[in-house]
Amino acid sequence: MTRPLAVCFSLLCLATLASAAPPRSNILWLSCEDISPHLGCYGDEHAITPNLDQLAEEGVRYSHAFTTAGVCAPCRSGIITGMYQTTLGTHHMRCTATLPEGIHPFPKYLRDAGYFCTNNSKQDYQFKTPADTWDVSSGKAHWRDRGNDDTPFFAVFNFTGCHESGIARKSKYQDVTEVLTADQRQDPTKLQLPPYYCDTPITREDWKRNYELITAMDHWAGGLIQQLKDDGLYENTIIMFWSDHGVGLPRAKRWLYESGTHIPLIVRIPPAYRVDDQGTPGTVCDDLVSSIDFGPTVLNLAGLDQPSSVQGQPFLGSDLPAPRQYVYGARDRMDERYDIIRMVRDKRFRYLRNFEPLKSYYQYINTCEKGATMRELRRLHDAGQLPPAAEYYFSPTKPVEELYDCDADPHEINNLADDPAYADALKRMRDAQTQWIADTGDLGLIPEAILAERAETLGSEYAVLRQVDADRYNQRLGAIAVAASSGPSALNKLVDAAEDDDSAIRYWAATGIGNLGTVAKRAAADSMRARLGDDSSAVRTAAARALCRMELPKAALPVLIHELTTGAQWERLQAAIVLDEIDEQALPVIEQMRQGLQYQKGFNSDGKYRVRVTNRALNELEGTNNVVD
Repeated sequence: MTRPLAVCFSLLCLATLASAAPPRSNILWLSCEDISPHLGCYGDEHAITPNLDQLAEEGVRYSHAFTTAGVCAPCRSGIITGMYQTTLGTHHMRCTATLPEGIHPFPKYLRDAGYFCTNNSKQDYQFKTPADTWDVSSGKAHWRDRGNDDTPFFAVFNFTGCHESGIARKSKYQDVTEVLTADQRQDPTKLQLPPYYCDTPITREDWKRNYELITAMDHWAGGLIQQLKDDGLYENTIIMFWSDHGVGLPRAKRWLYESGTHIPLIVRIPPAYRVDDQGTPGTVCDDLVSSIDFGPTVLNLAGLDQPSSVQGQPFLGSDLPAPRQYVYGARDRMDERYDIIRMVRDKRFRYLRNFEPLKSYYQYINTCEKGATMRELRRLHDAGQLPPAAEYYFSPTKPVEELYDCDADPHEINNLADDPAYADALKRMRDAQTQWIADTGDLGLIPEAILAERAETLGSEYAVLRQVDADRYNQRLGAIAVAASSGPSALNKLVDAAEDDDSAIRYWAATGIGNLGTVAKRAAADSMRARLGDDSSAVRTAAARALCRMELPKAALPVLIHELTTGAQWERLQAAIVLDEIDEQALPVIEQMRQGLQYQKGFNSDGKYRVRVTNRALNELEGTNNVVD
């Protein structure tokens, strides 16, 4: 063959290959709310989910996918940015953080690369969505809006019908499940309840509704998959199905157990877009996946680089990092109640650190108490009729550490933290949690009132733990937070830290001294009296709590009332929580506490969180049953 002919032949081959290459893949997310892996493809014999089961047969089912929180908005902030909510400052439920410059929701990068990006329609990211995030975000957004059929798309559809409100509200449950046929209904008497619930007809009705809402969601998913097929897009669209967290019932949603953070994840990759053996139909992958990995995975599948700020990692596509050894999670303020808990999960064990062990598992949260299962649990607890596994969650305190063998104990009932046989596993998981806090900059360890002040000064919550010497400060903060729940051995350290220049350190010192109560009276009472005049409201309130727990409430009560009635948004809430915690010690100021029932313009939802806590405290002190929104 002559040289000119060879050149022509080579160019012809290249042109042929180029014309045969598949177009850039479309990517479709099917997301739903508040469900655990109660799907047929996950082995649940009661589930009726034919469309998702078929998707799993054609794709990959992930057995170890977890979210970074047990509640929607903190999770969704992490999903859309690929970053932990505790790093961004979006960790408290119903907060509004400031997204710093240089950190963007990942769809922006897809749009920059030519993708048409739509969201139908839930955002709930806990920050103002930048204008360049979506091409369309509305209840009508659809890939069909892109105009040019050759434009690749990233489309998100969110099903809200299986939200906890679908279980709690009969009208919503009926509306969502009206698509079900008679043979898709559940017999509640045949369902198996978790051991941490009470077995009553009311509880079984909630469990039945959960399954039927999931079947309705399966109808919805099947309809969107059919639309892809009708549009001729099924074989060039990667489909990812996932839930934002676990089932919307007590000890699941909002919690960091398997029931709250283990989610279904199914991915179908058409043959033309598979890398190596990824996407082999009918396979099960046991790699650990975190919800903050979803965005990085989409970018990787689209052939885009990862932003430097991203903490998640891709689990599909080319040039993957080593599989995760751990996934992490956090619980912080849930509406009006704080409970700082951190979680680490490997393939077998789950470790939890309770930074506020003197708080009960089932703190009284207004929204949760409206659910039928929660009302049943509380009713039978009051009657002394709960089985042990359910009664445990009404314990007045929590252990500092929890460790569960999730293979042997899938409901996580048997805490192994004090079992010498698991000492090595406990230390390994504890060390992983400690390192994660230090590495990621855990804003949840800074009291919300202090964090709000610092964020206003620095421009964002994220910036607070990104200052000079941040690594050393993160370690100091984590160490004093641990010391606060470490018992009498930490007393001298706590007394010294009460004089620290940093208000967050002083807060944890006062909190730890308060946790010790009368044990710390001789060594720390004078220090706590001095801290009643601290320049930080959070420290003043923590010191007042400490004195009350030392049975020295006289000087503390006026401070608590002052903070309750004159403080800023989160300062008022913290004071209300302490007044609720000290029970009968608050009786001398009960009339002043009524000021906490007044909605305050300019604060969160007119101050409803403070009103809720104050109302609960007054109900318990006066034996009333007044209801607030």
